Amino acid sequence: MAYTVNCSILLTELPLLERPPAAKAAGFDAVEFWWPFADSVPADREVDAFIGAIRDAGVQLTGLNFAAGDLPAGDRGLVSWMGRESEFHDNIDVVVGIGRALGTTGFNALYGNRSADVDREAQDATGAANLAAAAAGVAAIGGTVLLEPVSGVPRYPLRKAADVLTVIDRVGAANVKLLADFYHLAVNGDDVAAVIEDHAADFGHIQIADAPGRGAPGTGILPLRAWIDRSRELGYAGPVSLEYAAAIDDAFAWMAAPTADPATAPETAD
Repeated sequence: MAYTVNCSILLTELPLLERPPAAKAAGFDAVEFWWPFADSVPADREVDAFIGAIRDAGVQLTGLNFAAGDLPAGDRGLVSWMGRESEFHDNIDVVVGIGRALGTTGFNALYGNRSADVDREAQDATGAANLAAAAAGVAAIGGTVLLEPVSGVPRYPLRKAADVLTVIDRVGAANVKLLADFYHLAVNGDDVAAVIEDHAADFGHIQIADAPGRGAPGTGILPLRAWIDRSRELGYAGPVSLEYAAAIDDAFAWMAAPTADPATAPETAD
C-alpha cells in the first residue's frame, strides 16, 4: 500500500520544513501539503526553502493545495470567491512552478464558501472559470486539479460526491477530478461504497481519516481498508493520503497494531 503523509495535519508539532524529514524517518517516501505559505504569492526565498526541504528529505511531494485564503479564520478556498480572481490566477503560476520543480502532479483546489451577498450562479461561473484556468495551468506539467467535498463548514457548497461531479462536468476539463476524501464523504452522509462503485476508476486522489473524530484508522468505525481495497480493484492506482489528526508520538502506531476486524484499518505501509 502506497501512502502519502499530509504534513499540514500530521507532524504539526514540528516546524513546517522539518516535517518532510520526519515523515521520511517514520518510513514514508511521499508527503503532501495544504498551501504552506501565508500569502498566495510568497517570496521566492520561501518557495525555494520549501522546495529544498522536500528535496533534502528525499521524499516525493505527491500533492499540493492551491492557496485557500485564511483557513484558521474559516476561509475554504479562492476558486469561487468573486473579486479574488487575479490572486487565484497568480497563485496558479506559483503552484505550477513548485510542481515542475518537484515532479508533483496532484493539486487540490478548495472551492470556497458561499457568499450571502453574491448570486450563486455568478459565484459558480467564477468557480468554473477559475478551475478551467487551473486545469490549463497544471496541464503543462501533466498535472490534475483535484476537487473535494468538505465537512464541518456550513457555507461550503460541495458536500457530497455528486456536488463535486456537477462542478467537474461544468468545467469540462479532463484533468479536473474528484478527490475522494472518505472521511468528509462519510461525515456528510454520502454513500461512500456507492461512490466507489460508480467512480473509483476516475478518482483523482484518495484521502482517509476515521470517523467520528477525524483520527487515525482504527479509532472510529469506518471500513477504510475495505473501501481502499475496492477502489484499487476498480482501477484507482494512486497513493492514499493520511489526512487525519494525531499526536506525533503515536501518529502511525495503528500500522503496527493488530486489529480484530481487518476491514477497519488499511494495510501496513510499504
